[in-house]
Amino acid sequence: HYCETYADLVFRLKTEMPEFPAPDGGKPVSFKSTLLNVVQNEFESMDTDALELGEEEAKGMDPEEVQFKKMKRKERILANMKFIGHLFLRQLLTARIIGSVMQDLAMCNDADKLPPEHVVECICELLNSIGYTLDSMGPGKEAIKQVCGRLMDLKQKKDKKGQGVYSKRIQFKIQDLLDTKNAGWVMKTFKAAAKTKEEIRQDAARDSASGKAVDGSEHVIAGARPSYLTAEKHAVGGKDDGPWQEVPKGKRG
Repeated sequence: HYCETYADLVFRLKTEMPEFPAPDGGKPVSFKSTLLNVVQNEFESMDTDALELGEEEAKGMDPEEVQFKKMKRKERILANMKFIGHLFLRQLLTARIIGSVMQDLAMCNDADKLPPEHVVECICELLNSIGYTLDSMGPGKEAIKQVCGRLMDLKQKKDKKGQGVYSKRIQFKIQDLLDTKNAGWVMKTFKAAAKTKEEIRQDAARDSASGKAVDGSEHVIAGARPSYLTAEKHAVGGKDDGPWQEVPKGKRG
């Protein structure tokens, strides 16, 4: 997915596109407000059982087709969450909204209910995309504290047989996220660029001489704003001046 590229495009277009008169004579319709309405509708349509196919929809499909459909749905949901995160990093959504999104997904106000695995994965995806920036804001820091506490609780949940409620894969995702947070949102990543053996040897020699890791990894800040937004001309943004002012309560479960 090209979430960052799309978010950059949105950031540029929001000042280039004209506003249009509202049909009801109210506040003019802008590119930003239209986009955020679409993103909000997409988020609100993400039911807790969104991966499951209805009986009629799955009719005539073999198990492989059903699994493929579920995989594509999951990819779309995860991409949407990542896109929401990148809109926040570009100051198109506020920390209060993002905090509400995370708390809603984690069901922080209803501890007796358990979000599905793909929803927990959405939370991890979102926080890995925005953690550093959100944690630097008052409302964001409080939301992260609450959501991470909830994730730790979910990770430790057991069923009646003493088995973890969530799969090992999800438990590891939660732990990786918590470790990243505790490390100041510093994340170790690996570049995927193809290299010749000679290039690998040269890189290893250079990294060894400079004291860097020799495994091809690098350390990045998880959830930092794009560098072009640190310029003074983009320093103002993220005000509560558009749609999606709050997440509807009690819509999950």
